[in-house]
Amino acid sequence: MQSIRIERAAAIIIAALLFGALNPLSAQPPSKPPDVHFASTPQPIVTAMLALAHVTDTDVVYDLGSGDGRIVVLAAQRFGARGVGIEIDAALVERSRQTAREAMVDDRTTFIQGDLFTADISAATVVTLFLSDFVNARLESKLKNELRPGTRIVSHQFPIGHWKPDGTVRIDGEDLFLWTVPAR
Repeated sequence: MQSIRIERAAAIIIAALLFGALNPLSAQPPSKPPDVHFASTPQPIVTAMLALAHVTDTDVVYDLGSGDGRIVVLAAQRFGARGVGIEIDAALVERSRQTAREAMVDDRTTFIQGDLFTADISAATVVTLFLSDFVNARLESKLKNELRPGTRIVSHQFPIGHWKPDGTVRIDGEDLFLWTVPAR
């Protein structure tokens, strides 16, 4: 009985390897759990965030914790910008890529499975956030040190540590904060 179970388990593993369900060469390494769980940003807020940042077709919009990719996709689709989403959840990254393909902006968008605290964000001209007070506070020095002067940052609902925003607007009962990275 024991040998039948072992043979059956071995056959299932071999079949999975042959048909790509278990490919050890392409398997994603385990990542840390997300600092913030995904909650989609309402479409009117997405539009307002990008408008507040004055996004144009010359911008590179980075969305940290990009979730389903809607901010990056809309930045490319409606404003003509290039966009990069950084998201730790592999399933959300794949969903974002699919959405970008369906919206026909996959040539101007990139979605990276990675940690927003270690990702290189230096190419951004606009950064968007919908994270939390705690995560934004932890990001404050990264944003100030890695982004070039003049880069605009828009956060939905949460301020960034002790950094005083340049502007605040209220849309549909929710706060949006705007910062511009100062000259060093």
